[in-house]
Amino acid sequence: MKAFKKITSQFIPIPVENIDTDQIIPARFLKATTREGFGKNLFRDWRFYNDDEQQPKEEFILNDSSYSGEILVAGKNFGCGSSREHAAWALEDFGFRVVVSSFFADIFRNNALNNGVLPVQVTEEFLEKIFSLDKNDTLTIDLENQEIIIDKTGETEKFGISQYKKECLINGYDDIDYLLSLKQEIEEFELSRK
Repeated sequence: MKAFKKITSQFIPIPVENIDTDQIIPARFLKATTREGFGKNLFRDWRFYNDDEQQPKEEFILNDSSYSGEILVAGKNFGCGSSREHAAWALEDFGFRVVVSSFFADIFRNNALNNGVLPVQVTEEFLEKIFSLDKNDTLTIDLENQEIIIDKTGETEKFGISQYKKECLINGYDDIDYLLSLKQEIEEFELSRK
């Protein structure tokens, strides 16, 4: 995974509540067993009229080239529905490093963290402030200080994350990398037990 400490980026707003994992990545695209290539099918049914990529829905924000960024901002209850890890794969493969919402489904939150996508949960009031911004405005996500900042106004809000997952993201570790980073301590512990 890529190391993550602080990101300042424009954001892509999707002010829709209850976005489920089948909307994020439709079930018919779950046949692959590796993580690569899922980004092209992110929000597939919202982005295209059918499975032909030549017919994009111009009104959908991901088809609007004037929007860009590594941050997706979505309505309340993002990632609900079935517990497919592919939703996190698709977001990461598309280029999102952060998803901001006022509520995340627990399984989605864990899948995102395990795949290098930071879910930032904010209050509904703070979320509304973000949705009221212009498309060229930026957000800063400061993982070390667990803070999201609206750069235009300087308004901030703290967000929660487990210390373990925070350390993994900051160092770019998956679970195995984390254990390997403790190899010396593990070996010393094992030697002390003999």
